[in-house]
Order: sequence, then structure tokens, then C-alpha cells
Amino acid sequence: MNKRIALVWMFAFSTPLAFAADSAGDYPSRSVRFIVPYTPGAINDFIARLTAQKLTDAWGKQVVVDNRPGAGTQIGTDIVAKSNPDGYTMLLAPTAFAVNVTLYPKQLYDPTRDFAAVTQIGSAPYLFVCNPQLQVKSVKDLVALAKSKPGQLSYASTGSGGSAHLMGEMFKSTAGVDITHIPYKGLAPGLTDVLAGQVNCTFGSQVALGGHIKSGRVRALALTGKVRSKTAPDIPTIAESGYPDFNGTGWWGVVVPAATPKPIVAKLHAGIVHTLNLPDVREKLVSQGVEIGATTPEQFSKFIAEEIVRWGRAVKASGAKPD
Repeated sequence: MNKRIALVWMFAFSTPLAFAADSAGDYPSRSVRFIVPYTPGAINDFIARLTAQKLTDAWGKQVVVDNRPGAGTQIGTDIVAKSNPDGYTMLLAPTAFAVNVTLYPKQLYDPTRDFAAVTQIGSAPYLFVCNPQLQVKSVKDLVALAKSKPGQLSYASTGSGGSAHLMGEMFKSTAGVDITHIPYKGLAPGLTDVLAGQVNCTFGSQVALGGHIKSGRVRALALTGKVRSKTAPDIPTIAESGYPDFNGTGWWGVVVPAATPKPIVAKLHAGIVHTLNLPDVREKLVSQGVEIGATTPEQFSKFIAEEIVRWGRAVKASGAKPD
């Protein structure tokens, strides 16, 4: 009788481990869903599609990018939080993953409890640009104009609570200016209005804005990071333009549902890090101002926790609120 009970207990405890090992062994055996909580076309989408294509090539199974924007990235993020923890649904986690903890006090998920970190893909500053009709050539010029016309200038964001929104609110708070926030459902419609001169400014990536800067359709005023970008050395930072404490570096990484077996997380990590080390991938990311991450799950988990604290301070200091 005792032997029979012991065998039952051994089976009960060994089965999940065996399942996890088997799952990792033949993973992936079908297509993987890669959710991007933004509309297509911006740096988030660029990074996800580049990564997805290389994983597809390596695994022989489709990694399908699924854009699920809305609610400051919460809609797409919540889908992943509630998906099966089997490695077949993963999230491109952006800076907003940490920002939203403070920005949205009531979330449907907990970013530290409901997700397992896989790796940080990379980080990059944002560009602060304006329509050339505004007749300003620097951050100093913009601040002077904004102070002479309180509330009359405007900036577009990718949606309330998104990175561009927070950058704008941080800038307003730091520079002591009143600039009207105009939220859009994604980068494309907001950028369209900036190009048309209906909105004065916006924040975005080099992927989205680089071509428009070269063509002269928008003017680059500054970068949001602490130091200049190697790919745009002529563009000053907001920090060196008179606001040394300003730091708005964005980042991207991959997370999966918390209960995903560790062997599968390890296989995902290995696949993504291998992708990030491919020369053509590194070249494409670096050309867009992205500094490669390729961290371990433990390092990325610690980084997320630190970013929640850092951005929490920034949100409170700026007074940013989702509309």
C-alpha cells in the first residue's frame, strides 16, 4: 500500500516536469503568435517583424506578428497575460510595460506577477521633431515660443499613456511650458497631421521619422536620451539643451505568460539572442539607433522592476494622466 501511494506521488510530481521537458523538446511544433501592442508601421512593429522573420527561418515554423493596439498598450498586453502559458503567445514588451504600472493604477494584469521575462531586445532614444513651418530650430527656440503662446502649440502622441505622451508631459514639466497634447490611435495618423502642419510637434523613432527628417518635412530638435546617438551625432539631446535631468530612453523586450515552463522560456531566449547576434539583424537595428540588449531572463526581469520604479517617479513628477 505504501509503495502504491509513493508511486502515485512520484507520478504526480514528475508529470509536469516531463511535460515541460517534452514541450521544450519539440517546441515549436506549430506557429507562434507575437503580439505587438501598437499599430503597424513604427519601431515596435519593425523590431517585432525583423525578429519574427528570423525566428521563422531558424525554427521552420511561422512566428506571426499580431498588432493589438489600444488603451496605452494594455489591450495587447492583457491578451498575452490571459493566454495559455505554452510558449505559443509572446509579447513585445515596450517601455509602456513599466510606465503603465503608475500611469494606470488599475490594470487587468500585473507586469511582474503575470509574466515571465525572456530577454531585452534593445533600447533607443526618441526623436523630438516639429513641422518646419513652426520656425524653430532648437529646443531653446521652442521653449521660448511656447512660453510666449501658452496652450497654443501642440504635440501628437501615439495615444494616451504611450511613450510619446509621457515624453511630452515630461518635457512640459521640465521646461515649464504649456503645450497641448493631441492623442491619436497610433503613430501614423498623428504623424500625418504633424506633416500637414495641423499639429506642431511629436516624438518618435528614427525608423518612423528618419526619412521625413532627411526630406525636410519635419525638423529634428533633439533626442530624448542622455547622450547623443551614434547614428545621429549631429542631433543634440534635450539633456544638453538646458535640461540635464531629462532622460527618455525607450526599450523593447519579450515576455510570456508567467506559468510558461522554464525549458520553453530558455528555448525562446536562445532563439531570440541568436537572432540578435546575426550580423544583418544587428546592422538593421543599429542603423535605426537601437542598442542591442540580448540579456538573460533574470537580467531582464530585474531591469523591468527597476524601470517600474524609474518611470513611476517620472510619471508622478510630470503629472501625466491618461486621457
